[in-house]
Amino acid sequence: MLAGKKVLVGVTGGIAAYKAAEVVSRLRKLNVEVHVAMTKSATEFIAPLTLRSLSANPVHVEMFEEPRLWNVEHIALAEHVDAVIVAPATANILAKMATGIADDFLSTVLLATRAPVLAAPAMNHAMYHHPATQENLARLRERGIKIIGPGTGFQACGTEGDGRMSEALEIVETIAQLFTESDCLKGKKVLVTAGGTQEPLDPVRYLGNRSSGRMGYAVAQALQEAGAETILVSAPTDLPAPQGVRRVSVQTALEMHDAVLENFANLDVVVKAAAVADYRPATQAEQKIKKDGTNRTIELVPNPDILAELGRRKTSQVLIGFAAETENLLANAQEKMHRKNVDLLVANDVTKPGAGFGSLTNIVSFLFPDGRRIDFPQMSKLEVAQNLVGEIANLLGRNKGVK
Repeated sequence: MLAGKKVLVGVTGGIAAYKAAEVVSRLRKLNVEVHVAMTKSATEFIAPLTLRSLSANPVHVEMFEEPRLWNVEHIALAEHVDAVIVAPATANILAKMATGIADDFLSTVLLATRAPVLAAPAMNHAMYHHPATQENLARLRERGIKIIGPGTGFQACGTEGDGRMSEALEIVETIAQLFTESDCLKGKKVLVTAGGTQEPLDPVRYLGNRSSGRMGYAVAQALQEAGAETILVSAPTDLPAPQGVRRVSVQTALEMHDAVLENFANLDVVVKAAAVADYRPATQAEQKIKKDGTNRTIELVPNPDILAELGRRKTSQVLIGFAAETENLLANAQEKMHRKNVDLLVANDVTKPGAGFGSLTNIVSFLFPDGRRIDFPQMSKLEVAQNLVGEIANLLGRNKGVK
């Protein structure tokens, strides 16, 4: 899968810079067109000549040096490559990536590229565990940057712990996996629902919930990156639509119901990640309801159960549901999975730190009708979505030929 691909290896100033030589060498042996960009600090640990010889291409260090191959310089290089791997990725470059600083050749390319970016952290274990570094890593994961490692063991400073750069073989295998999975849903039509619906009481107020839409938006991004033609039916949110995804904006549960059912017959996959209101006010006041000091009673009527209706209608479509619970997580989620006839249910306890509404991370379990269960540790919502894409590809393979 790597043959003919164009990969930029970014090398920064850490003792693990010597490992970059093996990364470049292994990529070249797989017929990859390799380009190298080094920070000035990196040149203190390994000579550009070494990486130039191994890559068979000029090594970029200075931002304003005389161009040698203009079509792959600076911004053009960012557009030229299929992937970027930063190895080693020091705490300094991770901070620059997280905050958008572009003060040298490599950091500028990282800010300009739209290609997938991977990073292999390498630093002292105390630096790795510093809250600033961990926050930067979490932010990068949320943006879709793949973090490789780090490993654990003896470090150059004489201490033991995690922070060692992953070995070259693992790095190259991860890059290869990126391209292997990148088109696993090519040609498939998918729909994702996201956000919390709003049920108007009057022109000013509504009944809603705490959903931010982050999980559904991450799923839409991961599906689109896997090659699927993706529709995102979104309740109100401030999140931007992922690049390449067609967003259909709705407000209420009834509007979401109509948007989903309108497309359902032509879909291969539906992922119902939205937090849909179970009830809506029986009537909506035409004018703002004024406070007059008296008690008020609001009559609620049930909204249609979109997921259950899809479960009844589906033929060969893969149907994914979400269950956000506050108690008896597995029991409630398993009951929902069977009652609504889904192929996979993503369950999470929203009372857990790092798994609630609005969080950048999630802690989930994948439940299957055959009794299988996959439990995941806390990870970014995009990482959850990427794992979900893998399971969707497996389910599509099993359903092939049913329609």
